[in-house]
Amino acid sequence: MAKDTFFRKKITLNAGGKLIDLQQPKVMGIINITPDSFFADSRKITTESALAQATKMLTGGADILDIGAYSSRPGATNISVQEETDRLLPIIEAVVTHHQEAILSIDTFRASVAEAAIKAGAHIINDISGGSLDEAMFPTVAKLQVPYILMHMKGTPQTMVQQANYQDVFSEVFDYFTDKIHQLKTLGVHDIIIDPGFGFAKTQQHSYILMSRLEEFHRFGLPILTGISRKRMVYNLTGGTATEALNGTTVLNTVALTKGTSILRVHDVKEGVEAIKIWQMCQA
Repeated sequence: MAKDTFFRKKITLNAGGKLIDLQQPKVMGIINITPDSFFADSRKITTESALAQATKMLTGGADILDIGAYSSRPGATNISVQEETDRLLPIIEAVVTHHQEAILSIDTFRASVAEAAIKAGAHIINDISGGSLDEAMFPTVAKLQVPYILMHMKGTPQTMVQQANYQDVFSEVFDYFTDKIHQLKTLGVHDIIIDPGFGFAKTQQHSYILMSRLEEFHRFGLPILTGISRKRMVYNLTGGTATEALNGTTVLNTVALTKGTSILRVHDVKEGVEAIKIWQMCQA
């Protein structure tokens, strides 16, 4: 569907001199340097365990690693900038040392943490708040000239569940992107990826409405990241818990691929890579 759109889509990103070609979808592996992320198996709170996970994901075919030190699950504990930075930097330094070819994304909404991470060797900023929780974020991204993942969320991780109120969720998310993209481009930010923020200040119904209309976001001409891995929108529908949501995640990732997503953000790299390979074979 998306391949027939008449909107010209940006297909490359410059990640610290490393060109990411998005003509074919990419897999982003999640590494959480947190004790309280919603999926327990993703928690890697020591440098050794995080490095081992990075090695496993890169060997399994991950194109990008997304490292976060602040849990963004609903109701997550707020931590200081210093604690987030202290958790994050040793991991970045270890991965950069052992895997110089790796492309690292940093999951943070704080500009100072993002800047420290980029200086330590990371390449991409992944901001769940779209600049809403730190007014310095957009100017910082512009200064650093790195790819920026612009996600939609209302409120904070502590309050977002109460913020899941919309007259028209698609229109409101679309308008949000229109405004934020304009701000970023005015500042000279060129490499922008949009993320609808499935599950962030959204009910299950809201998330599925956004998925059903995902291809309409191609009107921005920007790559789309889909992050639905093991989320409540999967297992609330199929039953069970996050631990049992791999099959549903793969199904939903495949739906996203048919709608033209460029990046799958996943806990399970092998299954994400397989989904892309099979989907690609069906495009011949």
